[in-house]
Amino acid sequence: MQKVIDGELLTVPEHVAIILDGNGRWAKKRLLPRNYGHKQGAKTVEQICEDAWNLGIKYLTVYAFSTENWKRPQNEVDALMKLLRNYLVDCIKRTSKNNMRVRVIGDKTGLSEDIRASIEELERVSSVNTGLNFTIAINYGSRDEMRRAMVHMAQDVEDGKVRSEDITEELFASYLDTGDIPDPDLLIRTSGEQRLSNFLLWQLAYTEFVFMDVLWPDFNRDELVRAIRQYNGRERRFGGI
Repeated sequence: MQKVIDGELLTVPEHVAIILDGNGRWAKKRLLPRNYGHKQGAKTVEQICEDAWNLGIKYLTVYAFSTENWKRPQNEVDALMKLLRNYLVDCIKRTSKNNMRVRVIGDKTGLSEDIRASIEELERVSSVNTGLNFTIAINYGSRDEMRRAMVHMAQDVEDGKVRSEDITEELFASYLDTGDIPDPDLLIRTSGEQRLSNFLLWQLAYTEFVFMDVLWPDFNRDELVRAIRQYNGRERRFGGI
């Protein structure tokens, strides 16, 4: 979709994925606890959801907590889970107001029962909304996602629901957590790091990458527009000429 943004005609990506990086460093620069950085990062997510929809983005996917993040110090993990609990409750209230549909991807079995219940309620309540499709990756790792997809597919082959000779890329993709949403057009990673960190490895096959030095709590609409401008400077050929 093309849209005039700040006086400039730009092609707006349908689906933007973001690796939220730099919360801890943002706090450290200010001599504050890392957990304060995560709280500020959560507030940034709220604002960027609104900005993304107003800019014409239809799908926004954020990497909130990876399968590897459990290796962090226990007090930080506990604080992140507390923050997640509060965020999910607040998100349930905001979805109707903002007409936003929310999905959570990742291995939910690794989360506590109350968090799983909040996720289920959030997805149920927001399923009728027609605005921004917001996906949160929690306890998510792309390799784990593909492993889970393979286990599910293998069971369907064993049960006679799928024939091995009928397995295509499209069929495999339907078994992934993101089976009902399009692949990202643009991936943004903040904080200057330039790696994927086990995020959407299958889905990012032909995505444009933009790595930005800004720390996530400082990310805002202007930074999002700057990334969209970079996206507009790319020629997407999908393997063709």
